[in-house]
Order: sequence, then structure tokens, then C-alpha cells
Amino acid sequence: MSGSDDRVQQFTEFRQRMNKRILDEPNQVVRRFFALDTQTYQPGALDVKTKELCGLVASMVLRCDDCISYHVAQCKDAGVTRAEMFEAFSVGLVVGGSIVIPHLRRATDFLDRLEQGDAAAPVAHDHG
Repeated sequence: MSGSDDRVQQFTEFRQRMNKRILDEPNQVVRRFFALDTQTYQPGALDVKTKELCGLVASMVLRCDDCISYHVAQCKDAGVTRAEMFEAFSVGLVVGGSIVIPHLRRATDFLDRLEQGDAAAPVAHDHG
């Protein structure tokens, strides 16, 4: 794998390793925030697919590439189609403006890599 080809795998491995490291610390505020984040994306009045699309749009508007990548992967796992993903991208672009375009490029690249099977998507939801 070339340096850019393993971006999905590097993101997933780093995220999982650091989340474990963070959660190993005895800080209840951090642990509770991670738990709240996990609970937020559980099915409720809104299904998981809708919640992940909301998370994706919010992440695009906030311009957080790690969050965007995470929600792209979670959306894909929740059954979001490429067409639905691009409709969500368009909402993020309209709300966030042209400054979102570089993040849209990276999101599309990440989606392409996921679809090509470069690496497994992150397993459980917690921030980032």
C-alpha cells in the first residue's frame, strides 16, 4: 500500500488506539462524554442512518476531517447510498459555504477508499 492508499486503515487504527488510551484514564467527565456520544447515535425517534447523516453534515460544516471520515464510514455501514451521501454533502456545502469544498474532496476520497475495500470502517461510535 502506498502512503495515500492506507489512509482509511491509518485513520481507523489511530482512532481506535487513541480512544482506548483516552478511555483507560480514570477521568469520569471524558468517559461520560464518550458514552453520551455513543448513546446519541443509537436508534430512537430517528434511525441510525438519519442520525449519521446529521452527524456527517454537522461535521462538514464544522470542518472536522476526522469527524467527516468517521461519519462517512458510519453512514456507509448504516446503508447510506452514494447518492444519499452526496445529497448530505450538498447540504453541508450549502450551509457551510465554499470553505467546505476541501473537506468535500477529502470526504469523497475517503468514501472512494472505503468502497474499494482499503480498510474496515470504525467499529463503534465515539467522538471523532
